[in-house]
Amino acid sequence: MDGWILLAVQAAAVVLLAAAVLRRSRAWNRRWIPVLIALGVSGALAVRWCLDVLGLASEPAPVWLWVWTGACAAAVGMTLAGWRGAGWATRNADVFAASMCLLSVGLVVNSWIGYFPTVQTAFGQLTSRPLPHQVDPAAIAGMQHRPTAPSHGAVVPVSTGAHASGFEHREEYVYLPPAWFSRTPAVRLPALMMIGGQFNTPADWVRAGRAVHTLDGFAASHGGYAPVTVFADPNGTFANDTECVNGARGNAADHLVEDVVPYVARRFDVPAAHWGVVGFSSGGTCAVDLTVMHPGVFGAFVDIAGDLGPNAGTTDQTIARLYGGDAEAWARFDPSTVIRGHGHYIGVSGRFVVPASTDPSRDPYLQAATTLCTLGTAHGIGCSIDTRDGRHTWPFAADAFAANLPWLADQLRNGFTATSTDR
Repeated sequence: MDGWILLAVQAAAVVLLAAAVLRRSRAWNRRWIPVLIALGVSGALAVRWCLDVLGLASEPAPVWLWVWTGACAAAVGMTLAGWRGAGWATRNADVFAASMCLLSVGLVVNSWIGYFPTVQTAFGQLTSRPLPHQVDPAAIAGMQHRPTAPSHGAVVPVSTGAHASGFEHREEYVYLPPAWFSRTPAVRLPALMMIGGQFNTPADWVRAGRAVHTLDGFAASHGGYAPVTVFADPNGTFANDTECVNGARGNAADHLVEDVVPYVARRFDVPAAHWGVVGFSSGGTCAVDLTVMHPGVFGAFVDIAGDLGPNAGTTDQTIARLYGGDAEAWARFDPSTVIRGHGHYIGVSGRFVVPASTDPSRDPYLQAATTLCTLGTAHGIGCSIDTRDGRHTWPFAADAFAANLPWLADQLRNGFTATSTDR
């Protein structure tokens, strides 16, 4: 949703802002324009301060975000300051100008992180439309009794419960590849968990990350075989960034390990051990953490542009925000500390995928990947780094998953009778 859509909306916002200003008298403009400019600058600086202090952005925001944030603040100020005494035409111009500025902010943010790659994706997410290939859970048994397996996988909404964790979570989803339906009882396939970013829904990997499309493509070239994949909820709400730890924001780690894994293993007849786990951004951090903390459950991970460890700002801020001030809890979930304390790992592998950088010495993702991969290798984890063109966006994550799924499937060592050469 960038390109011509972003340019068209920004152009419309400029025209409407100009129209709103020109509809007012010179005296009004002389009095209020300096105030509105100051308001716009203050608004942009305030938002930037919030992003920095709260640790909401892992990489620098585009300049246009601050331009349109300031323009939006100024447009809202103009609407409020000039509402009394203005005619309906002027009021409408003000409201439309402010609305288009706000839409420009949203589109610039989306261009920055790639959360909605297409209009269709945005519409589906905002209206909670069914996911691609989504089926009712009650229909699964009937699909298994059909004489032939389906041509593509199915996505099933599930409620994994919170018996072990007490974690309040949203509806999660499980992808079942065509081979799962090949006979009753189902073929026993390996399992994979996928985790989204700092702000997420369980459907993000399906909509923004094109994971079902990728899994279906893999299955098509492997005789219908692909991992049974759960799109898990580590946050409970869109903005409750737990970083997949047990702490002040909920027992997310227990939910993923003690609720989700046993439920999926039991319900869909997959092993309860040697899972794969893939995550993007903070989800990548989760992937590493879950694997090094629970090598008996997770045997392979793909960390796509994750951090060095669970992160909610500086170390002191992270301890306060995620762990309620408990430094020992921070250490329990710090991957480097966990790896050193565990000792030698057996049968664990990982891959770090990071965007290529013009200055590797200042790239936090590459630095984190290098540090963790070096440490992991020294402790028996079969580790590698995949550097790819792109930015820290959902399209990058989607491409990274597609490129590394064959490697990950090979690490799971179960259920694949390959019919292609990409193993």
